[in-house]
Amino acid sequence: MKNKQPRQAKYFLLFPFYFLLFTSAAKALPGETTETVAAWINAHPTLRPGIIDGLRVRKSETAAQQFTFKASILPPGELTLVKDKGKIRHERIAFYDQINGVTFNRLEESLRVIYGLAIYQDYQRARLVYDYPSPETIDLARRQDRPLLAAQEGQLVLGERYAYWMEVTNTESGKAFYGHLIIFQKEYLDKLETQIRDR
Repeated sequence: MKNKQPRQAKYFLLFPFYFLLFTSAAKALPGETTETVAAWINAHPTLRPGIIDGLRVRKSETAAQQFTFKASILPPGELTLVKDKGKIRHERIAFYDQINGVTFNRLEESLRVIYGLAIYQDYQRARLVYDYPSPETIDLARRQDRPLLAAQEGQLVLGERYAYWMEVTNTESGKAFYGHLIIFQKEYLDKLETQIRDR
């Protein structure tokens, strides 16, 4: 997450399951056909071993540690029906890890490992659009007894090629066990920002 947390040496091995071992240049991204993305996943050394179907990947050593990847024809956020069902609109990387926790750095590094340097640099150079929770949201969560509202911490950023949504859900101890990073077509940014602000 930009300007939120310095990189730390302990996150050098960011993928404790030992399956995200290869950095790969992205060949299939949002905007491509489902067939193209499915073929890319099938050929990807990191994603291929955990394929559930053509567009979904899940890997787990224990119930306490899981990695998932999903390419979807739907826009990110709330369910929206689409006419063209042959095009991928967003791709989602997610971790659930009760042992090591999930950090912003870990999500960012997963983007680099899966998509390669060009997409990682697009993310790093992206413009911050929305950063949450705000102090007002934290106060509202306290007054209305809605702890999840303050526990969800994330950012929307806009790059030259794509938009990105990163979020972790913090526990009461301040440690997150779940987090995701979504790469999606820029045309859906405004709608997703509205949905996140209104939830």
